[in-house]
Amino acid sequence: MTPRLDLVGMATTDMARTLDFYRRLGVDVPPGAENEPHVEVSLPGGVRLAWDTVETIRSFDPDWQPGDGGPRMNLAFRCADPAEVDRYYAELTGAGFTGHLAPWDAFWGQRYAVLHDPEGNGVDLYAPLPG
Repeated sequence: MTPRLDLVGMATTDMARTLDFYRRLGVDVPPGAENEPHVEVSLPGGVRLAWDTVETIRSFDPDWQPGDGGPRMNLAFRCADPAEVDRYYAELTGAGFTGHLAPWDAFWGQRYAVLHDPEGNGVDLYAPLPG
């Protein structure tokens, strides 16, 4: 069998804040999950998204340390249209989450914006531009 991407896992120091961020982007996180040390959800298409508290990770990898420097990967969320990119960016930054690049019309034909989740991971919002 050829390996296939099945799960994207992230560490979090604040499960409740992190899950609030992703719920606002439409990720179907079950109620009460913010009280768990490990949370995972299945996304359309079958890939799973998961979060573990730092304590959970250190329970099996005691020397684990978060990476330093900027994000090394970004999750990208496709929006229905350019206005939705603007709306989600405004909603999330208005809720106190960190905006990195405000929405702009990218030369490659998309409305694009970049946020950081509570752990500093890059989260892109995009939609094709009309025409």
